Amino acid sequence: MSFGEAVTRFAMSQGYGTNVQNLDLAITNPYYQHMPEPEQDTRASIGDTGSDTGHVNPESTSSHHNHSRQIFINSPQQTHFCSNQISTAKYNFLTFLPKFLFEQFRKYANIFFLFIACMQQIPNVSPTGRYTTAIPLLLILAVSALKEIVEDIKRHRADGALNSRRILVHRDGRWLEVQWRDVVVGDIIKVNDGAHFPADLILLSSSEPQAMCYIETSNLDGETNLKLRQGISATAEVVSGDGLTDLRGIVECEEPNRHLYEFVGNIRLSGKKAIPLSPDQILLRGACLKNTSWIYGLVIYTGHQSKLMLNSTTTPLKRSNVEKLTNSQIVLLFLVLLILSLSCSVLHHVWVDKNSHTHWYLFYEGASKTLDLERSNFGYNLLTFVILYNNLIPISLQVTLEMVKFGQAIFINWDLDMYYAKTNTYANARTSNLNEELGQIKFIFSDKTGTLTQNIMRFSACSIAGVKYGEETSDDMGSFSDETVVANLKNGHETAPVISEFLRLLAVCHTVVPQRDPATGDIQYLASSPDEAALVKASSFMKHVFHTRTPDYVIVDVMGEALKFQILNVLEFTSKRKRMSVIVRTPEDKIILFCKGADNVIYERLGSNKIYTEETMAHLEHFASIGLRTLCLAMVELNPEEYAEWAETFYKASTALNKREQKLEEAAELIEKDFVLLGATAIEDRLQDGVPETIDKLAKADIKIWVLTGDKQETAINIGYSCKLLNESMVLLVINEESLDSTRDALISHKSDFGEQLGKENDVGMIIDGQCLKYALMHDCRQDFLDIALSCKAVICCRVSPLQKAELVELVKVSQKAITLAIGDGANDVGMIQAAHVGVGISGEEGMQACCASDYSIAQFRFLQKLLLVHGAWSYSRICKLILYSFYKNICLYVIQFWFQVENGFSGQALFEKWSLSLYNVFWFTITNGYSGQNLFERWSLSLYNVIFTASPPVAIGLFDRYCSAQVMMNNPILYKDSQGGHRFNMWVFWIWIINAIYHSIILFWMTVGVLNTDVAFSDGKTGDYLFLGNFVYTYVVVTVTMKAGLETIAWTWLTHLSLWGSIGCWFLFLSVYSQVFSFIGISPEMYGQAGYVFGCSLFWLGLFLIPIATLLRDIVWKALRRDLFKTHRQTVQEMELAHKEIKLESTIRKHLKPISERARLLSRNLISLGDRMMGAGRRSTNSSQDCEGVTNGSSELQKRNEQVPTHVPNSPRSAPLEISVMSTSIQVMSSDGFAFSQEEHGVVNQTQFIRAYDTRLEKPEGL
Repeated sequence: MSFGEAVTRFAMSQGYGTNVQNLDLAITNPYYQHMPEPEQDTRASIGDTGSDTGHVNPESTSSHHNHSRQIFINSPQQTHFCSNQISTAKYNFLTFLPKFLFEQFRKYANIFFLFIACMQQIPNVSPTGRYTTAIPLLLILAVSALKEIVEDIKRHRADGALNSRRILVHRDGRWLEVQWRDVVVGDIIKVNDGAHFPADLILLSSSEPQAMCYIETSNLDGETNLKLRQGISATAEVVSGDGLTDLRGIVECEEPNRHLYEFVGNIRLSGKKAIPLSPDQILLRGACLKNTSWIYGLVIYTGHQSKLMLNSTTTPLKRSNVEKLTNSQIVLLFLVLLILSLSCSVLHHVWVDKNSHTHWYLFYEGASKTLDLERSNFGYNLLTFVILYNNLIPISLQVTLEMVKFGQAIFINWDLDMYYAKTNTYANARTSNLNEELGQIKFIFSDKTGTLTQNIMRFSACSIAGVKYGEETSDDMGSFSDETVVANLKNGHETAPVISEFLRLLAVCHTVVPQRDPATGDIQYLASSPDEAALVKASSFMKHVFHTRTPDYVIVDVMGEALKFQILNVLEFTSKRKRMSVIVRTPEDKIILFCKGADNVIYERLGSNKIYTEETMAHLEHFASIGLRTLCLAMVELNPEEYAEWAETFYKASTALNKREQKLEEAAELIEKDFVLLGATAIEDRLQDGVPETIDKLAKADIKIWVLTGDKQETAINIGYSCKLLNESMVLLVINEESLDSTRDALISHKSDFGEQLGKENDVGMIIDGQCLKYALMHDCRQDFLDIALSCKAVICCRVSPLQKAELVELVKVSQKAITLAIGDGANDVGMIQAAHVGVGISGEEGMQACCASDYSIAQFRFLQKLLLVHGAWSYSRICKLILYSFYKNICLYVIQFWFQVENGFSGQALFEKWSLSLYNVFWFTITNGYSGQNLFERWSLSLYNVIFTASPPVAIGLFDRYCSAQVMMNNPILYKDSQGGHRFNMWVFWIWIINAIYHSIILFWMTVGVLNTDVAFSDGKTGDYLFLGNFVYTYVVVTVTMKAGLETIAWTWLTHLSLWGSIGCWFLFLSVYSQVFSFIGISPEMYGQAGYVFGCSLFWLGLFLIPIATLLRDIVWKALRRDLFKTHRQTVQEMELAHKEIKLESTIRKHLKPISERARLLSRNLISLGDRMMGAGRRSTNSSQDCEGVTNGSSELQKRNEQVPTHVPNSPRSAPLEISVMSTSIQVMSSDGFAFSQEEHGVVNQTQFIRAYDTRLEKPEGL
C-alpha cells in the first residue's frame, strides 16, 4: 500500500472523508478541529456558479450538529443567539420581590416577627394589640426594600451606560451606528483605535499589513504589554465596505466556554476550502484595540455567552459576619423566650389551681355559670406569653441598622480624603450592608495592573559610559528631561562616541512602528511593549528620532540628519534569553550588533575591554534600590567575513524542521559575545501614589496581602519590590512546575522545609505561576499549597486566570474563616471581587466592570488605607455597640414583665401601656409583665418604647461614636487589630450584655416595688394601681437605658446630647399629654390623669434620683477599675489624645521571623556566598558542577527530587535572588528589579516577520 493510500485511509477513518487537505491542516495547525461537512446541497450553494453573489442558503445547512455553532456571514442566522445586553445588577423587575424577600427572611429576626404578627391576629390572644408587630415589620421591610432599590438602580445605570455605547455595524451593504446591546451574532463591526470590543470577534482585516492588530488585554488577564493578533489571509484584503458586502461564507466554531486562551473553529468562505481559526484570530470582549487605526471583526459570542462574562459569576447576596452572628444569637434568645413562655403558662395553671378558692372574687368558680370566668386554654396562654415577650428580640433593630449603615455609607461617599481630583471621583459605597466587614479584614487579594500601578512606563534615568543622567527619583512625575546627554554629544565630550552608539541603539534595536499624524506631523510609536515605546521616546527626546520603518531598513533623524540603518537580522527576545539583538549595516557601512538585555546576561558576554563596568554596576544597584527596571546596552562590531559565515548558520537554524527554537538560540550564542558595554537604562513602572506606604500600614495592621495578577513573573516580582510587598531580606520561594506530579512533590518538599515554622508567619515570599497553580488547587495538593502560602509573609500569583483568582479567594475564605477583601480594576477581577466577603473596585483605566460588581469603589489604592483603618474600624465598633445596646434595652424592659407576672398570678397582664412599649422599641425598649400575660405597662407606651423613646441613642452611637480621631488611627494601624479580631462582638460579649440587662431589670422592678410597698393614696381617694407602678418603672427604665447609652458613648457631640436628653424629655412630654387624651378623643381611659398622680408623688422623684444610679453603679465601678487595671490600646490613645501628646503605638508582640528550617538556612548561606562570589566576578556564569558542590552536598535530598530551589541574597547590594536548579546544575542571578522587557512571546507573528511586514511610507486604508 502506497503512502498516499495510507494517508487517505487514515483520513477516512478519522472522519475527514477523502478531503486530505483537511488532514493536512490538522497536522500542520494544532488549533485545527475538524467540523462536519454540511450537506451536499449546502456545498453546492456556497460555490454555486449560477448565483451572482455566491449567497449561502442557511436553510440548506444541516442543523443537527449540537457540538458546534454555525454562523452565516452576511446571511440570516438559523439559530437565535444570546443578546449582547449584559447585567451585573442583583435584581430586575420580576426577580426583585422573591430575591428581596429571600434575603430579608434569611434574617431570623424577621421570620420571628412575621410569626408574632400572625399570632396577634388570633382573637383574645394578644395582650399588646393586633398590629403592634405587623406595622413595624412592614416599615422595616419597606425601608430595606427602598435601600436595595436605590443601590441596585446605580448598578442598572452603570450597566445601561455600558450597553448604550455606540459601535459601527455593517448591515445590508451599509454602515450603521448601533448600541452595544443591539449587536448580534453574525454582525460585522468596525472597531477604532482605543475602543473596547463589544463582543467576542473573529478578526477579518485591519488597517495594518497582513490583517495584524495590537490589543491590550489588561481588562482580561492583567497584562499591560500589547498582544499581536492576525486575521487569516483570505480576509486580510477586505478593507472596504464594498468588500464586506460581497463576503459570504460560514463560520463553524465551538460552543461558548470560559477558556480565555482557547478557541477552535473553521471559516469556509464562498467557493473556498475551510480555513482553521485559532486564538490568534480572536478578539475578546473587554480587550481594547491599541496602536491600530481600525479592525473589522465578525461577532461570534455575545452578552453573557462571551468569554469575559462566562468568567464572571452572578452577583452574590452577601451578609456580614456580625449579621450572621446576630442571627445565631437570635435563635438562642428565641429559645429563652420559649422557655419563659412555657414556664409562665405552667406556673399560671399551678397558681390558678392553688388559689381558685382563696381568690373567689375572680369568678373561676361560682353558682352562676354566666358569671364564671373559664379557665384559660394552655395553648392560648402559651401564645399570649410568646407575644408578650416577643420584644426580647428588638424589632426596631433592623430599621435602626439600615438607617445607621446608610448613614455610614454616606460618610464614606462624602470623605474628601478619598476624593481623587484628577478624575473628579469620590469613594462610593455601593452597598451599606458590609460596612462593619471593612473593620475585620484579615486577607487582601489585590490585582497588580491598574490597581497597584498606573500602567505608565517612564524613562527615568540612564548611565552612559559610566556617567549618570536624569532624575531617577520616583517622585518626579515628568518624563526624562536631562539635556546634558545631547550637550555632551554636541560639545565633543570624551564620552561622545559612546553616547552616539548608545542613542543609535535605542533608536534602532526594537520592534516599534512609527505612525505620523498627517495633520500635526507628530509621531506616535506603536509598540507591543510599553518599555520599548518608552526607550524610543527617550531617544527621540535626545535628538535621535526614529520615524520610518520599511521591510529592509529604518531611518533615524540624528541631529537633523536622516541616517539609514539596514536591518540584517533580528535575534528575538524571549524570557529565557532575556535580551534582544539586531544586526544592522550602518550608514558608515559597518556591521554592528546592538544588544539590550538583563544586566547579568550582558555582563556574562562582555569582551576583554571591561571599561565602565564598575561605574555602570554602581548605577544599576542605585536604580534598583529605588525600584526602577533596568536594561544594559552593549554592542560589538562584526567582521564582514565572520558575519557572512554566521548568517549562513543562522539561516539554516531558522529553516530547521526540528528544534528550531533551540538551534536559533545556539546560533545567537555564537555571535552575541565580546560585547562592549555602552551603559544602562532605568525605566519606572509607575506605582500609584502612596502604594508602598499603604501596603506597609496594612501589614502593620496584621493584614496579609496576596497579589493575583495575569502579568509575567518577572514583572510581578519587580512590582513586589517596588511596592514593598517584598523586601531585601526576604527569601523568595518560586514554584514553577508543569505537571501535577512535580507540583505535588515540590509542595511536599517545601512544606517539609518549613518544619516547625509551618503555619507561622515567616520572612518568605511565595511566587507561583498560573499553570502550576492549576495543579496546586486540585484536591490532593490544595491543603499543602494553602499551608505553605499561609506560612509566607507575602504571596504573588502570576499568570492567573479570573477563575483562578476567584478560586483562591474562595479557598482562603472557607478554610481560614477569615474576612477577605478583593480589590481590582478590570473585568478579570470581577470573579474574585464577588467571591470575597468585601469587593472593592478601582475606577481606573480598564473601564467600570470591576466597580459595577464591587461593594465599594475608590479611585486609588491608597484610599484603601482610610477605608479600612478608619471607616472600617469605626463602623465595626459602632455597629457592635448598636446591636448589643439594642438587645440590652429590650431585655432590660421586657424581662420586667416576667417579674411582674410573679406578682399577678402569671396572668399575662402587661405592666406598661401598649403604645408606650411600641415607641420605646423604636427608640429604646418595651415592657410587658410576666407570667400571667398581664401588661405592667399601658399598651401604647409599650409600642412607642422602641419607636420614639429609645430610638435616637443607638442611632447616635452608630453614626457619631469614635474612640480616637481619624488621623490617630491612620498613624497607628495596630489599633485596627482590636476590630480585626472580632473582640467587640462575639457570643461571650453578647451574653455578658444580656446578663447585665437582666440584672438591671431586677433592680429597676424590685426596688420600685419596694418603694411602693406601702400603698399610695391621693386626695381624690384614688390609690396606686398597676399602671401607676408601671409608669414609675417605665420612667426609670427610660432614664437608666439612656444613661447606659451615655456610659458607652466615647465621643460626645451636640447630636449625642440631643439624642440622649431628648429621649428622656420625649417620655415626660408623652406621659403629660397622653394622660389627658381621654378627655378630648375618648381613648385610653385607664391612663387618664396618670401624669398628675405620678409627678405629684414625692416617692417618684426620690426613686428617679436613686434607682437609675443604683442600677448603673456596677457598670460605673467596673469601667473605672478596668481603665485603671486593664488599660487597652484604645484607652491609652484616648488619654494621650486628650493630653495633646504625640501618639505612636508599637505592637507589644514582636514577630520573630525565623529561617524555615536548618537545611534551608544552610542552603541559603551557601547560595549567599555563591552570589557574592559571582557578583564580585562581574556576574559571569560559573561552572555549576564546581560552584554548586557546596549546595548539592548539603542538599542531596533536593538533588534527588530534581526541583528548583530559589532563594534571595539579603546581603548583596542588589539583593538579587538566585535560582538554583539542581537538575540542570546551573546558577542564574536574577535581578530583583527585573528587566524592562515585556513583549509577547511565541505570538501569532514573530518579531522578525512583524517588522518586515511594515512599510510606513505607504498610506493605510481608511476602512470605509
